[in-house]
Amino acid sequence: MTNISRSLFNGQSVKAIFLQAKTNKMRTLVLRRYLLFIVSLFINAFGVAFITKALLGTSPITSITYVLSLFTGPTMGQWTIIINILMVILELPLMSRERLRNERRLYLLQIPVTIFFGLFIDFSMNMLHMLNPATYMAQIVSLLVGCAILAVGIALEVKVNVAMAAGEYFVRLIAIRTKKDFGYVKLGFDSSLVLLSCIVSLIFMHGIYGVREGTVVAALIVGPIVHIVSPFYSFLDKWLDKNVMETQAESATERDGHIVITIAREYGSGGHILGEMLAEKLGLKLYDKEFIRIVAQESGIDKQYIIDNEQTLSSSWLKRLMSPDYEIPLDKSLSPEDVLFVSESKVIQELAERESCIIVGRCADHILKERPNTIKIFCYSDYESAAARCVSEYHIPSEKVEEEIKQTNKSRIAHYEHYTGKKWGDPHNYDLVINTGCIPLQTACGLVADLYSKIKKS
Repeated sequence: MTNISRSLFNGQSVKAIFLQAKTNKMRTLVLRRYLLFIVSLFINAFGVAFITKALLGTSPITSITYVLSLFTGPTMGQWTIIINILMVILELPLMSRERLRNERRLYLLQIPVTIFFGLFIDFSMNMLHMLNPATYMAQIVSLLVGCAILAVGIALEVKVNVAMAAGEYFVRLIAIRTKKDFGYVKLGFDSSLVLLSCIVSLIFMHGIYGVREGTVVAALIVGPIVHIVSPFYSFLDKWLDKNVMETQAESATERDGHIVITIAREYGSGGHILGEMLAEKLGLKLYDKEFIRIVAQESGIDKQYIIDNEQTLSSSWLKRLMSPDYEIPLDKSLSPEDVLFVSESKVIQELAERESCIIVGRCADHILKERPNTIKIFCYSDYESAAARCVSEYHIPSEKVEEEIKQTNKSRIAHYEHYTGKKWGDPHNYDLVINTGCIPLQTACGLVADLYSKIKKS
């Protein structure tokens, strides 16, 4: 007798059976996330130990714990537990009662996370007791391997997104209190730890130990490696939550049957004009400039800020290079760019659930990638056609066209690839790729409209 038959025999309703099955599935998915988070903590600890054993200085966040372990009884892992528990205590004055109530689980989870991380560091240091690079080149190799291992762990930690380390949570609270960007606050926090490590080392050991060129290297290269590694974790989607996402998407489709057309485009390819044509032909709402007003209204973000900064990234090379924003998930980030992207993503998902429509840009093809009945279009063009359209349609002076096309496309590529981990313009990401340099926009409109009609009839 099957479980369903047995339950029906016992008088349990079909609805209750499926609700219980869904609850069990959710519990399994949560358990998987926590298990992977523990794995990520071990990888992080192993990476920290590998960097430390290179003898070129340790990572900024563990610099003070390593220095303290050099002239006191407790180990590096034990000092990690002590310092992080102290941070957890210091977080209380920074939190309002409402925040503590809303984030109680996240706050309390820092304690077991801290204990696990400290124990894993000591275990990893013991595992690597034979690692003693004899030459400077061997030390450099050990340092780079350690940075790569640490990046792999951080990327996995962000992927599962169930808890935060005390250091990141502490900095996040400071950023909220001071209303400053998380990245800059984290950069200042890490720099302060390194400076404090140097001072403590000078006072108690009469020299600088535990902080060397490896500390700077780790601060500079771990972040970029995280961004390279992160997309490879997409294979975990199915194991973690893809089935749930598909169920939600199917439910949404059964409920509303909405069809959404997303248009990504090179500058000057006429993507917005194509959107206007489709809106008129199909009787759909076009969201491009109107989208800015909706995001500003629903998120509270200044409209002019959205106009100036959407689909771009910070121009500060120091922040882009050194800011450890990569250590926290997008939905917990305080970076203005991340907050704007998350706000736009929510609006895109709400629009897709509410009505059939056309959305231009904003990584909509990626945000709606799991949703059926989404037609993903990419428009591109040769330079001559794009330049001519920029002059005739966008009224850009001919002498400024080349630079405008180059800079706008560069910004769109950086923005798309940063937030999606995919290659902008890759035909595998879209249902239809159109060269508007040789295919008239009217013809392109007909192609998309035919595809829309076929999906609507099916």
